[in-house]
Amino acid sequence: MAYSIFAHHAHVFPKEVRADGTVDELLRVMERCGIDAAVCFATFHSQLGPGGPEPNRWLADQLKAHPQLYGFGVIDFTAEDLEDQVELIAALGFRGIKIHPAFQKIRIDGERACRVYAKAQELGLFLSFHSGIHWHRIADYNMLLFDEVAFRFPRLRFSMEHLGGYCFFQEGLAVLQNNRSDPRRLYAGLTSVFDRGDNRAWYLSDDRIKDLLWQDGEDGSFFGLDFPYNGAEKIAYAIQHVKALDIPESAKEKILGGNLRRALQLP
Repeated sequence: MAYSIFAHHAHVFPKEVRADGTVDELLRVMERCGIDAAVCFATFHSQLGPGGPEPNRWLADQLKAHPQLYGFGVIDFTAEDLEDQVELIAALGFRGIKIHPAFQKIRIDGERACRVYAKAQELGLFLSFHSGIHWHRIADYNMLLFDEVAFRFPRLRFSMEHLGGYCFFQEGLAVLQNNRSDPRRLYAGLTSVFDRGDNRAWYLSDDRIKDLLWQDGEDGSFFGLDFPYNGAEKIAYAIQHVKALDIPESAKEKILGGNLRRALQLP
């Protein structure tokens, strides 16, 4: 069966920051792996350093010539203009925001984060959260805190990327089960979950993928790249792994693009 692959979760960087993570490199990886479209995350402010470009405007400029690439903005949580940053992301035509609580050192249900959620909910932006182990105090990004976010912001749509990974998969599944809705609001991002060797913190076995579909249905999961942390070889392996899973063809089609398109409310 032929699949139209629409992939989530590509980090992109200016060439001087990461030469293997540019938009041009992403496009080459997509061509090599048979990926038709992808979601790109802006570079976090701290990765650009003082004097660097404003990351959301930089990404918008990079994507102008590439309609197959969709932008997600990022927030500088050290600044006071949080709501203004969310409004800029929406004004740039981005579909959502990437938030990494452990890397950005924010508490998932903290006051500053909730200001961002409230404005994102108002503007209809989708949020993608890193979830699972990432070498910061777990109290700030405990998986069950996502249930609080879903409860306090009943119209907010978001994904839990890696779905808690190896250590916190069950908690992620609990959050999904506790917040099932029509239309769906919460999603599992299947990003870096198929590599047992190098991505062991986020690895999910085939049995866990099947349990996810059994518990949460076919409509709540989508595939992610983690480019450039995963190169073409690992991405191609992950795509082939999805295709080889012992699950219905309808589930494979949804994981490889259909669910993401619906989550972002694209035609």
